[in-house]
Amino acid sequence: MPAQADERLPRAFFDRDTAQVARELLGCRFCLRLADGTLVSTRIVETEGYLGPHDLACHTARGRTPRTEVMFGPPGHAYVYLVYGMHHCLNFVTEPEGHGSAVLVRGLEPLAGLVSDVRLNGPARLTKALGIGKPENGADLVDGERMWVLPPDRPVTALSAGPRVGVDYAGEWAQAPLRFWETGNAHVSPVGAAKPVRPRRGKPESGGTK
Repeated sequence: MPAQADERLPRAFFDRDTAQVARELLGCRFCLRLADGTLVSTRIVETEGYLGPHDLACHTARGRTPRTEVMFGPPGHAYVYLVYGMHHCLNFVTEPEGHGSAVLVRGLEPLAGLVSDVRLNGPARLTKALGIGKPENGADLVDGERMWVLPPDRPVTALSAGPRVGVDYAGEWAQAPLRFWETGNAHVSPVGAAKPVRPRRGKPESGGTK
């Protein structure tokens, strides 16, 4: 059965500063029900924050469009988009309605309901393995029955941060340290490492969605 509503992360969790949400999602458990009814549990180990229209790496920097409408909606919903015409990426909408920001889920650690050798270390790889696509765009993570997020089952002992991946077009924003991952976790995507930093909100050097 899906988690009871009071077990899930509340909407207020997502309705906060995007970089803070991206960091605090590390260690949380992302759960969903597959098409065959299987209940899957994973642990979030890598994220990227996209701060809104002022963040040139964020989709909403191009304005409000049919594609980005979900990002401008209420927090705590899934924003799923197609990249390169072939891969889907999963994001969680953050901050107040109308803001236009989100957190990209880049890496998941399998916990239950999946074959032992499944690989979820990459945004396209994890959506393919979990069967997440356009039908999940706009799904409610707080009150929905398809997917939800639970608090951590164990603490994150070390956290690292570095530049986001694949946003070279974003000028100075390309170097903003808004990719966060659990240091040393084997399920982080293989894109290198960086020293831990303490981002500050609202500036490229402190640190939406591709």
